[in-house]
Amino acid sequence: MTDKLLGLLSKRPWTERWLTRLAGAALSSAAYLLCLPWDLRNRAESPGSTTETTPATVLGVAVLAVFLLVLAVYFGHRDALAWPLLLVAAPPATLMYLSFRTNPEPPDASLWPLTWAFSTLVMAAGVLVAASVARQFREDGGDSMDGLMVAHPSA
Repeated sequence: MTDKLLGLLSKRPWTERWLTRLAGAALSSAAYLLCLPWDLRNRAESPGSTTETTPATVLGVAVLAVFLLVLAVYFGHRDALAWPLLLVAAPPATLMYLSFRTNPEPPDASLWPLTWAFSTLVMAAGVLVAASVARQFREDGGDSMDGLMVAHPSA
């Protein structure tokens, strides 16, 4: 059972491999939707107030970061290095982009593209680092040099 949950996905059947990847993308999307509100832009605290507030909380961002890092470690350990980026970082980045784009009001001084780009960069870098570290703890690296080196016969 442990091999089925933690073994390399490349050694699993095709359907199991893709269902696991689909579940990972769904989990990262669900984590984003649960931890961060759909509309992330600042709002006035009350009508007529000059103090702005955002519906995103530090706790929500921290929980999302921890959950995405755990998913990145899991897929980094089980799959090729590009898959964690596509499965863990891309869905939240896409949802964030849609959240910013679908707001009917004009963007606040057009800062949302910069916010989205920075957030996507931070998510992608965190996922790649976590996945790279997790790959170091594989039991079977799959990249062995066995059979590639030939002993030179000495005369």
